[in-house]
Amino acid sequence: MTFLLDPFSTAFMLRALVGGVLVAVLCGVVGTWVVVRGMAFLGEAMAHGVLPGVALAALLGLPAVLGAAVSAAVMTAGVGLVTRRSRVSPDTAIGLLYVAMLSVGVVIVSCSRSFATDLTAVLFGDVLAVDQGDLVFIAVAVVVGVVVTAAFHRPFVALAFDPRVASTSGLRPGLAHVVLVGLVTLVVVASYQAVGSLLVVGLLIAPAVAAAQWTRRIPTTMAAAAVVGALAVLVGLLVSWHASTAAGASIAACAVALAGLSAAARAVVGDRASSASTPGADAGATPAPAPAPASAPAASALVASVAARPAPDRPTLDLAPPARQEATPHS
Repeated sequence: MTFLLDPFSTAFMLRALVGGVLVAVLCGVVGTWVVVRGMAFLGEAMAHGVLPGVALAALLGLPAVLGAAVSAAVMTAGVGLVTRRSRVSPDTAIGLLYVAMLSVGVVIVSCSRSFATDLTAVLFGDVLAVDQGDLVFIAVAVVVGVVVTAAFHRPFVALAFDPRVASTSGLRPGLAHVVLVGLVTLVVVASYQAVGSLLVVGLLIAPAVAAAQWTRRIPTTMAAAAVVGALAVLVGLLVSWHASTAAGASIAACAVALAGLSAAARAVVGDRASSASTPGADAGATPAPAPAPASAPAASALVASVAARPAPDRPTLDLAPPARQEATPHS
């Protein structure tokens, strides 16, 4: 037990653990929707897009969080503007702005060499330097993220299911997409102090990927992703303490490792289940086709009142629970 408890007997390690767990909760909630919607590239672009704002804030003596927020807002507005006013696809717009913002940040850094250490902390994180003010800020970000995610749950589900039908049903998929992008921005701004802007994507995506292997309901996946992220924070801090490695990088690496282990374990369990369900007497028989995955009941309920045709299955909605069926009474 001393191996686990001794590192957290110091105040800075305890603050790092609390801050990392708070970040894991926020990343687990928002990261689930990032995985469902396939927005990993946007998350990475946002993580790089905060560099110019942080660099300018360091030069002007302003809070780094303020610079990161302004820079992320410019990135978000730029993506929306380029997508609406030109024929460029959203992915292309994100890629162009990602490179532009990163280049501007490097140019600003090259103009002054006085904050090289601070820039390294921004890129790779300094979770061991988290103070009480940072904990309060991250806690507020967690509350805001959870409340907004809960308030927009139905629009998010409908947006992932069928944006056109969601628009017909009055759920405003455009607004839902903007809110989801804002949540990703909130995660990046709130998390860069703990794991850095370059490593936040790992904590945003990896726990959600690990949790999605074992869950089918979106709220359950969020909770499981938060637990996986918290475990990655704990293991990463222990590795950093005993092996003298970078704390933020250790946390991100543990999160990715847990995602890989979860996928491997799920594959093994799936192979054993399929082998056990195949009777030996029917070895030569043609196997029956596998049933199609159940669609999300929440989305089905939303679109049933406005569309007569059945909605197509979406692989990303496998996180939702199977449709409820009424029990047939015995005769």
